Amino acid sequence: MLLDLGMVLGGLVALLLAGDLLVRGAVNLALRLGIPAMLVGMTVVAFGTSAPELLVSVRAAIGDAGGLALGNVVGSNVANILLVLGAPALISAMAVGRDISRDYIIMIGASLLFIAVAFTGQIGTWQALVLLAAFTLFMIDSIRRGLKARVEPEELEGADPAIGWPKIVLFLVLGCIGLPLGANFLVTGATAIAQDLGVSDALIGLTLVAIGTSLPELAATVMAAIRREGGVALGNIVGSNLFNLLFIIGTAGLFGTMTFPPEMFRLDLWVMLGSSLVLAPFIWRAAPITRVWGLVLLLGYAGYMWVLVQSGA
Repeated sequence: MLLDLGMVLGGLVALLLAGDLLVRGAVNLALRLGIPAMLVGMTVVAFGTSAPELLVSVRAAIGDAGGLALGNVVGSNVANILLVLGAPALISAMAVGRDISRDYIIMIGASLLFIAVAFTGQIGTWQALVLLAAFTLFMIDSIRRGLKARVEPEELEGADPAIGWPKIVLFLVLGCIGLPLGANFLVTGATAIAQDLGVSDALIGLTLVAIGTSLPELAATVMAAIRREGGVALGNIVGSNLFNLLFIIGTAGLFGTMTFPPEMFRLDLWVMLGSSLVLAPFIWRAAPITRVWGLVLLLGYAGYMWVLVQSGA
């Protein structure tokens, strides 16, 4: 058990470090090649920051651990709202603007589409293509809107004019090597823990793996709260949830069929949708997420974790 837990923790560390290196290398490579900063933010950074979850889900799908991949995405989306937004709100009230309302509506639509696909019982090739088609439409719309906005290179995560070509290449190589290694360790260790404890791989995905792969979002959101940039934090969460549902599961579904555990239909899919709808009043009224509401979100997440552990998923 200790060895398996060590593999999980080691895999998470490798994923976080490799994902950061890949983003930094890719961003600086794209900017040096003359790609507009806005397009870099909408594509390179977005894909790079989702790389850990993507590699975990693809590895799980290939390894016939579809419940782990599905649990990771559903659990991450719940954690992103209840935990990742709740914890920083205790530090500082997070401002919410209506400018995120369009993407928020798209996120709710993506959640409903994902649930509708779930009722087919699995994510196979055609279900994956449906999700990827929806993701493509979202990206086209996002790039079209982004072309109207100006984004400076220094505003992009990982951008550093002082980084030379050798470092860029090194970051890309280490990122590309570390991501699959980290995903392999994480999935292998998590699957072994599920078997040792006699629980489903979906439970491990919904809890341990979901929290682990949400750590980058949590760290970024805490920093945004300290800097009083709540709108940026909320935008990152909405974007991350969209990528999880449409791109990550859609891509993983092309590598192997993933069957939905029956337990997800009783609780997890609805908690995911409900936690997303909780944000609606804040967005429509442009009301800040205060410390009180942050505590409510955290208590909601703690309650959800308690129910999962008690039920054994």
